[in-house]
Amino acid sequence: MIPSLSDYEKIIYSLPEKFSSITTSTLVVKRTSAHSAQITGTVYFDQDIRLRVLETIDFSEREIVDYSYEVHRGAEKLYWYDCWPHPDDPALASTHPHHKHIPPNIKHNRVIAPQISFNHPNLTVIIAEIEQMLPKL
Repeated sequence: MIPSLSDYEKIIYSLPEKFSSITTSTLVVKRTSAHSAQITGTVYFDQDIRLRVLETIDFSEREIVDYSYEVHRGAEKLYWYDCWPHPDDPALASTHPHHKHIPPNIKHNRVIAPQISFNHPNLTVIIAEIEQMLPKL
């Protein structure tokens, strides 16, 4: 479940303390109304890896309304997650609309994203994924 706005702010602003792989974070929580906010910014890691984040959250409903998570290394986009629906792709049905774009042909090569949800914080999952990837780069 998505926590309260104040608890979500604590999660966002404590990420560099929780994950030793984070070198810098520019994430900010921008309140857009009494019950909603946008989380924007970039999380930086070693090896020139960065995670660009955009989330819109409705805290009265306790759900993420929209998101985009992009992982880059230098100028190269390694992969990204989004919730743009692709109902015509039966391979994505099990996690619809959540999916991950991966190489080759990154724009059109999509796979399911079983750990991504509108109902729980996604950033810790994605950062853990990046941490597992770092030693292999």
